[in-house]
Amino acid sequence: MGCGSCSSGGCSSGLPRGCNNNGSCGSGGCNKLTVFDWLSNIDLPTDSSSFNGIEVRFKGSRKEFFYNESNLPIKEGDVVAVEGSPGHDIGVVSIVGELARLQFKKKYKNQDLESQKKVYRIAKENDIKKWQDAVDLEEKTMYFARKSAEDFGLQMKISDVEYQGDKTKATFYYTANGRVDFRELIKKLSSELRIKIEMKQIGARQEAARLGGIGACGRELCCSSWLTDFRTVNTSAARYQNLSINPQKLAGQCGKLKCCLNFELDSYMEGIKEFPNTKVRLISKKGKASFFKMDIFKRLMWYVYEDRKSGGIVELSLDRVKEIISMNKEGNKPDTIELINIVVEEKIDYENVVGQDSINRFDNKRKPKKGNRKNKKRRPKKA
Repeated sequence: MGCGSCSSGGCSSGLPRGCNNNGSCGSGGCNKLTVFDWLSNIDLPTDSSSFNGIEVRFKGSRKEFFYNESNLPIKEGDVVAVEGSPGHDIGVVSIVGELARLQFKKKYKNQDLESQKKVYRIAKENDIKKWQDAVDLEEKTMYFARKSAEDFGLQMKISDVEYQGDKTKATFYYTANGRVDFRELIKKLSSELRIKIEMKQIGARQEAARLGGIGACGRELCCSSWLTDFRTVNTSAARYQNLSINPQKLAGQCGKLKCCLNFELDSYMEGIKEFPNTKVRLISKKGKASFFKMDIFKRLMWYVYEDRKSGGIVELSLDRVKEIISMNKEGNKPDTIELINIVVEEKIDYENVVGQDSINRFDNKRKPKKGNRKNKKRRPKKA
């Protein structure tokens, strides 16, 4: 799909902001939550009919399913006019066919497709032009709404505005710590803009997903590119992964704990089952040692002697720690918790005699060879 009609903003030149290849990339353009249809090349059985539902993507990460009642020849990437509330809205088709069937069953388990809103038509040139005019008004309207909310003294932050495709409705997304009485604000906005106003309160994570940005890892935010399931993140996830509880490092763009703390948590929870209780101290004749830290995937543990004279931090393997704990349960004490390493002399099979393996062999300036003058024959002088 070309990016000349997208609603993500910032594509006035008709080129995607990311790939700059005029919308011919396989990712579907520069919109958020793009989908790869892995069922597109699979033929349907002869006794089954195609799915009449389509998924339409709007501004940001908003997606909805619609019923193609008239069986219009719609394919992925088409701009369509769909039923709104009221009027009609304009969006881009993201999924069709069997993948749309699977996603619809996943999202709406006990609902029928006929109960969804309907697809009116494939968008005409006038529809797309009107849609573009509505998109151009969003930034100006957002700043006007922010100024109006400040004048009324409302404790709210308007983060985004989305116009409907027919310019009859505008949805304002805002964040607030508590309940906000914005009735006077709606009256002012509706009288100035002369459209229907809808206010939607969203959370901090949803706000970051709509606005987008770059994370600490250097990549686009997960919530604005592919993540849709916002699960709660606790500080225990950082403790299991042996991360320092530093709010500045663990917080994301939204000010909450990073969603990526949950990505590898299951692997850490599975690997930590092999490790003993960290409260158990290792007892040896040299002294007692307490737990300091661990590396789950390398199966290493670090202990520190309680008596500083005995030594510092000691690195032990998991098997060695279990061995010492089993010896302490039997009442035995090893001489030391460290393993005694026996130094074995390595046999040298090859010696660098000439010095050809030296890296700095070309750095030394070679002295010119002195020839043996005695052996040189003098040439007779010409007469």
